[in-house]
Amino acid sequence: MSTATEPRKSTAKGKAPAGEKVADWADGRLGIYSLAKANMRKIFPDHWSFLLGEICLFSFIIVILTGVYLTLFFVPSMGEVEYTGSFGPMQGVMMSEAYASTLDISFDVRGGLLVRQIHHWSALLFVVGIFMHMMRVFFTGAFRKPREVNWIFGFLLLVLALFTGLTGYSLPDDLLSGTGIRFMEGAILAVPVLGTYLQMSIFGGEFPGHDIIPRFFVVHVLLLPGIMVGLVVAHLILIVYHKHTHYAGPGRTNNNVVGMPFMPVYMAKAGGFFFLIFGVITLIAATVTINPVWVLGPYRPDQISTNAQPDWYLGFSEGLVRMMPGLEWVIPGGYTLNFGLLVPLAIFPSLLVAIAVYPFFEAWVTKDPREHHIAERPRNNPTRTAFGMAWLTAFAVAMLAGGNDVWAVNFHLSINAITWFCRIAFFVLPVLVFFATRRICLGLQRRDAEKVLHGRESGIIKRLPHGEFIEVHEPLSQDRLYTLTAHEQHQPFELGPDTDENGVRRPVSPLERVRARISKGYFGEQAQIPKPTREEYRAIAESHDEHH
Repeated sequence: MSTATEPRKSTAKGKAPAGEKVADWADGRLGIYSLAKANMRKIFPDHWSFLLGEICLFSFIIVILTGVYLTLFFVPSMGEVEYTGSFGPMQGVMMSEAYASTLDISFDVRGGLLVRQIHHWSALLFVVGIFMHMMRVFFTGAFRKPREVNWIFGFLLLVLALFTGLTGYSLPDDLLSGTGIRFMEGAILAVPVLGTYLQMSIFGGEFPGHDIIPRFFVVHVLLLPGIMVGLVVAHLILIVYHKHTHYAGPGRTNNNVVGMPFMPVYMAKAGGFFFLIFGVITLIAATVTINPVWVLGPYRPDQISTNAQPDWYLGFSEGLVRMMPGLEWVIPGGYTLNFGLLVPLAIFPSLLVAIAVYPFFEAWVTKDPREHHIAERPRNNPTRTAFGMAWLTAFAVAMLAGGNDVWAVNFHLSINAITWFCRIAFFVLPVLVFFATRRICLGLQRRDAEKVLHGRESGIIKRLPHGEFIEVHEPLSQDRLYTLTAHEQHQPFELGPDTDENGVRRPVSPLERVRARISKGYFGEQAQIPKPTREEYRAIAESHDEHH
């Protein structure tokens, strides 16, 4: 299939400029003009929360750029050498080539330490950005049809970012990262039957072996980034294909997008935002030291660093282990089941999978086949918001448990008391937060309904002729009224009568009964406040007119 294009006008001398010739050549072979014409004017909505996704993208680009630079100088080898670099305290110390090259990058390579710091801080920001971006998508319901696949892409990016961070901060082979690898080895050995085989396969022998750093290097710089680049590209393509969600407001529907065109407005703002993020990360990297490997020394299996903590995004996995009592069963045959690691290993993916499959769970509850391009306010879906807050509470408790020794030392508390508090809170607090969040959302819905019917409180008290005192309410603008009432309210799923029109008992599966109960919990009378009707609004408006 060929595309005909209009001939371009020549210059006064009859020859087209060189740039125009190149553009014509590329367009004739790649169809750039048609592609650009279709997408350069793509509309993107404008809202501060959408910047979270841009933070993820731009920090990922910074991670890639700085990682390429570091790869030029890093030596992924566990071969032992004597350090002869410029850092005096380590002179003559035997260490791995990986650790020695890390010291060289930090002290001998021009700009090496700054690039290392930028790489680490941008990686942390990338994980934070993904986490916050997914929470924004979750609480606003932006994962609903047709974006379920894109939600899975985002979830996979989060999981891959966790493992990329794990392999990344393990590469220097310092005492802290070696302790983390040792922790990982213990978790692998806890897997029944397969644990020993997996450990020997990954490490190439007994711990620590000589293969783990080279293998982590390949995984960190080739395998995981390659998959993540593919997921990022697919994620962006689906955003363009499905169009971006936007919040409710006048003129905004499921059939349009209100915002700024991709070129030149959005690109100009995005370009400036990229350099702003790059500048902030560079400023942080230049002023706040992170992962000072020269303080810790090279890894030795017989030593451990004090206050050893993983990066924050893996703190909850260690917290699960610290909360779990050290239970072991020795089954016939001499096999040991270490529940102290086995149970956390089961809970760790379960927490992640629960948030990953939630869009499909909600789609099953609602059975809503429509596409949704309007983002919801969290208060307008109290049960979903409560589930999200309960999940975040469990995550926060696990994070707290992951640093129980640090909390105990710095606040002069009992580490056993902190551990027992976290054990109980992990099961109790999410339930309490669930019900508290739902009640708060219902209260906010009631307040919105009162604003729609009575207007905004002005703080002015007026005395009527017959002596009654009333507070004067200022009516809301039509734009604000529309925003507060634009959300739709689902009706709970009903099973219907037990018998059909012939008196025959209708067969209802247990799964459908469960769905009906869940749907009632989501959209029943106790789960949402009815929106004000036009009749109620007119009646209130007429009564206000009588008072005035």
